[in-house]
Amino acid sequence: MSEELPIYTTAQLALRNGQDKPQVWFAFRGMIYEVTESRLWKTGKHYEHWAGQDLTDELKDAPHTDKVFDKFKVIGRLGSQ
Repeated sequence: MSEELPIYTTAQLALRNGQDKPQVWFAFRGMIYEVTESRLWKTGKHYEHWAGQDLTDELKDAPHTDKVFDKFKVIGRLGSQ
């Protein structure tokens, strides 16, 4: 499945922060999640976490496990640039 997903750069991801473009995305473990419709991400911010970036390292501080991401749609993969 992941092989068929488009690859986005960190610069492309950064624009999907709910401010520069209307989409709200974040990356986690190399996958990009679409959270535009989530009430918890409406402004591009979820508590102290900002959309448009890779949140993999920030999960250790979250009060939940990575299973919470299962309810969001994976729309791409994070490229190396």
